[in-house]
Amino acid sequence: MSTVNNNSSLQICRWHSFSNTTVLEKSAVTEILRAAHEAIENRGAFHIVLAGGTTPRRVYELLKTADTNWDKWHIYFGDERCLPPDHADRNSLMAAQAWLNHIAISATQIHLIRAEEGAQVAAEKYAALLSDVKTFDLVLLGLGEDGHTASLFPNHDVGSPSKSPAALAVFDAPKPPPQRVSLSARRLSETNQVIFLVTGNGKKEAVKNWRSKEKIPASTITPKQGVDIYIESQLLV
Repeated sequence: MSTVNNNSSLQICRWHSFSNTTVLEKSAVTEILRAAHEAIENRGAFHIVLAGGTTPRRVYELLKTADTNWDKWHIYFGDERCLPPDHADRNSLMAAQAWLNHIAISATQIHLIRAEEGAQVAAEKYAALLSDVKTFDLVLLGLGEDGHTASLFPNHDVGSPSKSPAALAVFDAPKPPPQRVSLSARRLSETNQVIFLVTGNGKKEAVKNWRSKEKIPASTITPKQGVDIYIESQLLV
């Protein structure tokens, strides 16, 4: 089931509800591959931003057997934690283990956030890297129990203004680790498509606030085409 509403004066939301996570994940994979095919056909490459955390892991695992032109994909990350590259909580490590280590893609097309160098340095370097990418084709995002997305947290600067840097250094995240790097809301909105993946009973309050038009970090992602929210139907009750 899909519904559309203006969640705020800027964000257009399309809510796609699914009976369980398995159907949601398979639908997300289908849409990601459709977007990739379209981008490669029309522009010769597919630029995708990955969500971190635990929610997208199964989606990534399903993608590793997909039939697509991996040599046309360019992988970016919405955020990263300032931890060693081999730390279990690194978003890049999760994506590598679930998906990227299993496909024929050049390492030069996987654009890591070097968060181990420190939040400020890594944010500046990633912003410079992104200057070569005008518009992403697809951004994948999750939703935290407090309404955060990527590493954009409530009561923190989310980088919405037009002059905000592409990547933000986060020093006092309310979840460990405190130091992180996140693409700004402004930069995450510069894309042809956004898909939020929302699962887990702990998200009910955040979803309620989002649908009630309360200002949460997730509502600051405002591409012109709106956002698609893939969500378990039980969270809409």
